[in-house]
Amino acid sequence: MSRRPNGLVGIWAEAQRQQQRQLEAQARQQREHERQQRAYQRDLARSHREQQVAYRQQRDADARRRTEELEARVESLQGLLAAGCQAPAFRAAALTRSEEIEAFSPGQLAYPVRMPDPNHYQAQSGWTANRRAQAQAEARARFERDWQAAQAAEAQRLQQLAAYQQQYDQWANSQLTEIRQHNAGIAEMTASLRSGDPDAAVAYFSAALYSSAAWPEGLPRQLAAAYDSAARQLVLNWELPKYDIVPEAKAVRYMPSADQDKETARPAAQRRTLYRDVLAQCLLLVLHDLFAADEFGALESVALNGFVDDFDPATGRQAQLFLATVMAPRSRFAELHLEQVNAADCLVDGLRGQLSTRPDQRATVRPSRVPEDIGNGVVTHGGGEEPDLHEMDPIAFESLVADLFRAMGMQAVTTQRSNDGGVDVDALDPTPIRGGKIVVQVKRYRSTVSPSAVRDLYGTVQDAGANKGVLVTTSGFGPGSHDFANGKPLELVSGTELVDLLHRHGLRGRLGSVGGSIPAQRTEPTPTAETDHNILGMSWSGNVALDVCALVCRGNRVLDDSHFVFYNNPQTPDGVVRACHAAAPDKAAIRVSFDALPERSDRLVLIAAIDPAVNPEADLSGFTEAHIRLLAPSGSELGRLEVSDGRASETALVLGSFRRRASGDWDFVIGGKGYRGGLEELVREYGIDVA
Repeated sequence: MSRRPNGLVGIWAEAQRQQQRQLEAQARQQREHERQQRAYQRDLARSHREQQVAYRQQRDADARRRTEELEARVESLQGLLAAGCQAPAFRAAALTRSEEIEAFSPGQLAYPVRMPDPNHYQAQSGWTANRRAQAQAEARARFERDWQAAQAAEAQRLQQLAAYQQQYDQWANSQLTEIRQHNAGIAEMTASLRSGDPDAAVAYFSAALYSSAAWPEGLPRQLAAAYDSAARQLVLNWELPKYDIVPEAKAVRYMPSADQDKETARPAAQRRTLYRDVLAQCLLLVLHDLFAADEFGALESVALNGFVDDFDPATGRQAQLFLATVMAPRSRFAELHLEQVNAADCLVDGLRGQLSTRPDQRATVRPSRVPEDIGNGVVTHGGGEEPDLHEMDPIAFESLVADLFRAMGMQAVTTQRSNDGGVDVDALDPTPIRGGKIVVQVKRYRSTVSPSAVRDLYGTVQDAGANKGVLVTTSGFGPGSHDFANGKPLELVSGTELVDLLHRHGLRGRLGSVGGSIPAQRTEPTPTAETDHNILGMSWSGNVALDVCALVCRGNRVLDDSHFVFYNNPQTPDGVVRACHAAAPDKAAIRVSFDALPERSDRLVLIAAIDPAVNPEADLSGFTEAHIRLLAPSGSELGRLEVSDGRASETALVLGSFRRRASGDWDFVIGGKGYRGGLEELVREYGIDVA
């Protein structure tokens, strides 16, 4: 009986030991987990510190790199003249082209086709005489077949080689002719230069400056030049870099506490001194390039004026501001050692030139002689930063137009901003008989000028008693404007014509970015062949005046505003749909090249609306017996499409739409929906915002 309690105690004791071991194992696991957590936190903190150190090192390195770039830029500006003097002198021979033409290389056509070898066509021996004879016959047949194929291939190769040779000879002859013509032109120019021809002198020395290897990238190269043959003097206006060519910052330092870069400003006096030095170096380098290139003895002296294109602080207008000028005789310039001079002192004291004391504030100097003083005309090159006429200040634009009229030999002044009677520029043409007073209006528009502006100009001409009215715009004019101006003392100058006139008279201006689109003119190039279009002629009874328009759509939404053809936008950007003159009996006409319509479009919608300027109280009740004639390019009628009559109180109507089918053909679907709110309400339904 005494052993049972001992058994229970043993079991209990064993259970206690097991529990204790479990608690100890859990404690060990907890301690190991805590140890791992502490190690992880230490690794994380070390990694974070390392990342911070690496980040700061990277930011420090970036700041040092930016400082080094600033120092290198300043060093290059300081050494501009010394480096430029090391460049080779320009020679006329550099303009000539080698007569070496790429050799004829026909490729694989140069190698004859390999003929089959009879030895490779041996007959296989047979067990019998008949089988051996048959094998020999088969071998001969294979040889004959392959030989004939090879002969045919060789004949084809020779034919292709002859054709290729002929093409090459034609190309080589044309290339050689072009090169010889070019070289003959260079020889003629140098001969003219020796005889003192002004045009040849300007062309040659302009080429010398533009071909110079002394000018680093980023410096402007615009010039206007003329040559005085009697004095053997080149008179030159040369564009100089603006004040921002000198870095405003001197150094860059990373601030870890603020986690940002801090720029140390370059002292204003130091920056101004360096800028004056750069301007002087530029003028001396131009003189160096010109005299070094003069292998013909054409230059006795150079009158050089340096200018910047900037805003005049006195007027706020864009202008050419002269910051330096010098009259340099060859004999005095030849005595200079440019690599060792102080550029500003050399220009002012050594050559007795003028250099702005405060070019940073655009303080100007007065040139002693400018190209316009020479009687034989001025040639202008360069000027990649021409002002965008669309973005020009309205007052500056009017002044530019006045400058153009003055450059064309007329007297011209801009009018006051108020009570000008619709006149922006007053001009007087002194030419006898055909000259007289001219009133000028300018429209700095992007969209086509409306006919109402042309009618207003005609009224101004009559009120002012002028001989002529000129409307100058940066956009274009529609057929209605040209029709109204026809036979009247009015002249319409479109944007492209304006730019051409500016360039021809030594002025500057462009329409938007290079290669950008230009508003439509009356005589735009046709994108498709002359025969690849149709004319849609509209006719109706009654005397109601209508504007017939077209929308290029996908579904019931116009592609974009430029694909809405109406009086202010006479054609789509690609010219595929355009308004054109109507031939009797039609009252309106639209020209369309259906095959050239954009692939994303599936319909061409034709609409008509009352012209409120002509019939402000009219509606479409007088629009009856209407139809569309489908005409060939020759004008012959291909078909006639009936459209719905107009209704009272409606002022706009959908005539119908041409819809593209899956086969690629176009079918006409008659319209008829009218609108009381006129053209605005109609086009709004097709997705055009008229707000």
